[in-house]
Amino acid sequence: MIPWRTHRAGWALFEAVRHEDERGWLAETFLAHVLREQAGHGASIVQQNLTSSRPGVLRGLHYQITRPQGKLVLVVQGRIFDAIVDLRRDSADFGRSFGFDLDASTLPLLWVPPGFAHGFLARTESLVSYSLTAPRLPAAERALRWDCPAIGIHWPLEGRTPILSRRDREAPGLDRAETFAAGTTPSTPSMLPGQPDGP
Repeated sequence: MIPWRTHRAGWALFEAVRHEDERGWLAETFLAHVLREQAGHGASIVQQNLTSSRPGVLRGLHYQITRPQGKLVLVVQGRIFDAIVDLRRDSADFGRSFGFDLDASTLPLLWVPPGFAHGFLARTESLVSYSLTAPRLPAAERALRWDCPAIGIHWPLEGRTPILSRRDREAPGLDRAETFAAGTTPSTPSMLPGQPDGP
């Protein structure tokens, strides 16, 4: 698990270390000390989820308002377009979205800091694993509208209508969504030395 791209907002992309031989391969997809170096020493994984999605399913954008969750996202099977939105009002990137193509064939991992909304579009039949820094708290769950013009995510739908849950269809836009007040999410660690700010 090697960090290879970071951003001032706190997100990071990691590459899983893969060991191959005639039997196949083994990949190191989680190293606690590497995550803490990027996410802060308070980051600790307490829950893991696995989702299965057919092509065209769009999940999100989701977050927890009173128990913010950091997420380490790994595509186990298939290919997705992943999107995150900074909802921390004291962030220089408040309201800004970031998009990533994640493919199981290369085993990239995406760190999503607490205080971000997160979602993805399944481009193929997909299995996606989330490692979380806080347990699920149903009363704190919130959603942000996936196609809100203010956040400008360019979903690669290729003319198709996404498959959405009722909650995601009815989610508010950024102007009506609950966001994170100053000091309610963990501070963002610095970037890797010499790394650009990203897109």
